[in-house]
Amino acid sequence: MRRKYPPRGRVEEPYKVNLKILASKVRVVGENVEVDVYDIDKALQMARDQGLDLVEISPKADPPVCKIVDYSKFKYDQKKKQKEIKAKASKTVIKEIRFGPNTDDHDFNFKLNHAIGFLKDGSKVKAYVHFRGRTIVYKERGEILLLKFAQALEEYAKVEQMPKLEGKRMFLYLTPKAIKK
Repeated sequence: MRRKYPPRGRVEEPYKVNLKILASKVRVVGENVEVDVYDIDKALQMARDQGLDLVEISPKADPPVCKIVDYSKFKYDQKKKQKEIKAKASKTVIKEIRFGPNTDDHDFNFKLNHAIGFLKDGSKVKAYVHFRGRTIVYKERGEILLLKFAQALEEYAKVEQMPKLEGKRMFLYLTPKAIKK
């Protein structure tokens, strides 16, 4: 059985333009146009008279909404809007902090200060205790350490996931709280 792949080459246009619009009546919007429901032929003629295109922008409406606009400029503006939306979407950054089951107070405080900095910057924090060799017998120590870490960061973060052992590591996920100013 042969697999069918999408056709290569030209990508199908996302909007129906001019003669590709199949509806018999359309609501026409745009500059220098009286917004109303027109027969498709009348709408196409109005677009031609202005030297522009008739673009179907809302096909699911009843009747479909079409706009009289320069199609290439319209497409350019749509791509620009999509880029802006993509740029504004924030990417979540996860910072990792590693502990051993026998981490001393000084190291703990040092890593705690780093975590506070990360949380203030808006990053998530993934703290974990790595058990090497026979230290796996100190699972309780690791869990206590992570809970103490979460408690120390209580005003900066909320716990997304409680300590959980996966293989040789016990993880704790923290999300920054909204900081009140």
